[in-house]
Amino acid sequence: TRSIGVMVSSGINAEYGGASKDEIQSLVNELLKLKAEYKSLTGNDPPSSAPQQGKSKKEKKDKKEKKKAPAPKIEAGVTRLGLEAKKFEDLPNWYSQVITKSEMIEYYDVSGCYILRPWSFFIWEEIQAWFNKRIKALGVTNCYFPMFVSHGALEREKTHIADFAPEVAWVTKSGDSELAEPIAIRPTSETVMYPSYAAWTQSHRDLPIRLNQWANVVRWEFKHPQPFLRTREFLWQEGHTAFATAEEAHEEVYTILDLYHDIYRDLLAVPTVKGKKTEKEKFAGGDFTTTVEGYVRASGRGIQGATSHHLGQNFSKMFNITFEDPANSSGDKLFAHQNSWGITTRSIGVMVMVHGDDKGLVLPPRVAMYQVVIVPCGITDANKADLNSHCTDLQKKLRKAEIRTHCDVRDNYNSGWKFNHWELKGVPIRVEIGPRDLKNNQVVAVRRDTGAKTTLSNENLAEQLQNLLDTIHDDMYNRALNERDENMVVTTNWEDFCSRLDEQKIIQAPYCGAIPCEERIKADSARTEVIDDKAPAMGAKSLCIPFKQPADATCETCITPGCNKKATCYTLFGRSY
Repeated sequence: TRSIGVMVSSGINAEYGGASKDEIQSLVNELLKLKAEYKSLTGNDPPSSAPQQGKSKKEKKDKKEKKKAPAPKIEAGVTRLGLEAKKFEDLPNWYSQVITKSEMIEYYDVSGCYILRPWSFFIWEEIQAWFNKRIKALGVTNCYFPMFVSHGALEREKTHIADFAPEVAWVTKSGDSELAEPIAIRPTSETVMYPSYAAWTQSHRDLPIRLNQWANVVRWEFKHPQPFLRTREFLWQEGHTAFATAEEAHEEVYTILDLYHDIYRDLLAVPTVKGKKTEKEKFAGGDFTTTVEGYVRASGRGIQGATSHHLGQNFSKMFNITFEDPANSSGDKLFAHQNSWGITTRSIGVMVMVHGDDKGLVLPPRVAMYQVVIVPCGITDANKADLNSHCTDLQKKLRKAEIRTHCDVRDNYNSGWKFNHWELKGVPIRVEIGPRDLKNNQVVAVRRDTGAKTTLSNENLAEQLQNLLDTIHDDMYNRALNERDENMVVTTNWEDFCSRLDEQKIIQAPYCGAIPCEERIKADSARTEVIDDKAPAMGAKSLCIPFKQPADATCETCITPGCNKKATCYTLFGRSY
């Protein structure tokens, strides 16, 4: 009562100024009497009538805590090592978890930029080594050009750079000083390299020029960035070549495209569709663009894997890359025929989405940093030394046989934890060795892709494991191929086109080749009403004109509603990344 009296008196005294102490006490007593009567009648404490000058810190804190989403309930003994999202239920969350928990990616404090950890960078190194060997056999050599582009150089090729213009990042200051002219960070290197090509080319004897560089580029994406798939800085190789004849240039375009197809098939175990881009989707400034296109079943979307462009003479005319040829009767200087081609670290993201499952990564053996991980099991104080020694000896033998092997003899984790850890990281084969296996001169090999267990004799073990790795690669590729083929359909009917699109298919349909028709296909196939929050509503865009056509398209009418033109080809359409 005393505390209430003091609190109320402070308020009354503040409101009524210099009231006497007796008067205040009388009012307090009357208020307490009224409160007691209210409680006896209602059974509740009376509501506060004090003016609300603002919520107390405690009230604000309570309200804030109420708004917080409840933390996920973690059962006793359960860690959060594994994935907490399902691939086919929540692909974006699954993808984010799988690339971070498997230690492929670390997020960075600049949006759209990411740290490639050794587990993912090794894959890029394998792609580099494989591709370098083959392009060098063709006569291509590696080089490096600066990453900075002058404003004037970009202005020389406005048409080409138009597609990249909104994404060009500019350096405008040096310390506290403004630069006299802003300098761009390369979104691609045509403007950087081709002035040198012009200086180096005088005669037909100076051709061909066939250069490649492994570099980073910056494209300041405004869309939602996704590691590997859509980033502001990414790694790639870009080949730039110049030839005396169109025939030589054409041959190279398709040779390089075949190599890209083989990277996906032979290294990443991912099937792709080889084809040509439509006029709308081709590389700006080029004559034509060829591409390899992948398919991600979990999202029902196509994804561009790599491109090889024939630039014709467009850039040689722009940069004056000319040469004299005595075989040319007119005596005029001729313009070089050029190509450019590239593959990026996006290929790693494609691999993750195609093969990964609800346990984590599933790595194709040929790009896995560790192809085999050895885990000793059933360890006791009595057998620990023998088991660990046997496992490390086996590691040495397998490494000598050029099988990338890791022996996990950490003593702060049990074998079950290690199983889950290496499954999450996608190691193709787990070799388990326990006291019984040691006694029987054998090991247990567990496949990551299927979970199948096989008991293998220690005799010729390296050969057996290498054969199993090759089988795993082939099986992974064939599963992905079957999955792709089951979801790539052919139709000549617009209603069927739209329904198939909503079934997350990629669709081969007859198309007349007109850009307005392609734009209408995309607009009319988009869904205005979203039935499922997780289903994409975007319209279909052209992925490519497949080299392998499903039928003669000239017998069909263009799929576009309202177009009565004869089709020129079957074109692959779908929602895409």
